[in-house]
Amino acid sequence: MADKPVILITGASSGIGAETARAAAKQGYRLVLAARSQDKLAGLRDELGGESNVLTVQCDVQSGEDQQNLVSQALKTFGRIDAVFANAGRGGEPGGFSAADPDVWKDMILTNILGVGLTIQHCLPALRESRGHLLLTGSAAGRTTIPGSMYSATKWAVSAIGYGVREELRGSGIRVTLIEPGMVDTPFFDSPPAHALKPEDVANAVMYAVVQPAHVDVNEILVRPTPLVE
Repeated sequence: MADKPVILITGASSGIGAETARAAAKQGYRLVLAARSQDKLAGLRDELGGESNVLTVQCDVQSGEDQQNLVSQALKTFGRIDAVFANAGRGGEPGGFSAADPDVWKDMILTNILGVGLTIQHCLPALRESRGHLLLTGSAAGRTTIPGSMYSATKWAVSAIGYGVREELRGSGIRVTLIEPGMVDTPFFDSPPAHALKPEDVANAVMYAVVQPAHVDVNEILVRPTPLVE
């Protein structure tokens, strides 16, 4: 049991994070699941093997103190961290640059950019020890121009973070993968999109990168729904 690898996932209570937890559990990983909602995490813990296999930690990724506690609890419980999926993020900005609520922007920027940076900073010592794997949830929106979208701007920043941390870690043995999905049917949206990926589709992409042998570094996975047949 102690030899089973450990993956830490932020934003794990629903959507891509929860489905990645399920996929990782099937691959034999022990899980460290973090989210703002401890209640939602408890159900996932019970589903995926209970406390012997799953640690849940309430964590606001905007808080360095919360993130430090997350890593400390993970190492105290399992003794190692082999992969980190910095997945927590948010959207929601009606009005574009002309009329969006600046408070929504602020929370989104702090979650999508600062939160990712803090996850990286606090997890890197453990990943250096394990020569592990760092994965970031970017977006297809971080590779194109979307009119009026601060969300897209935050995902451009995540892409830049991924490129930058990969160069910082070159030669360390740590692999870095940007996961860049297109439209995904998750609680991110108020109503389900008509044509979208499923969260498990993205989880499959994450696990594809994770299970590669140590000498294979999958730098980026851009995954979009297949265009509708005309």
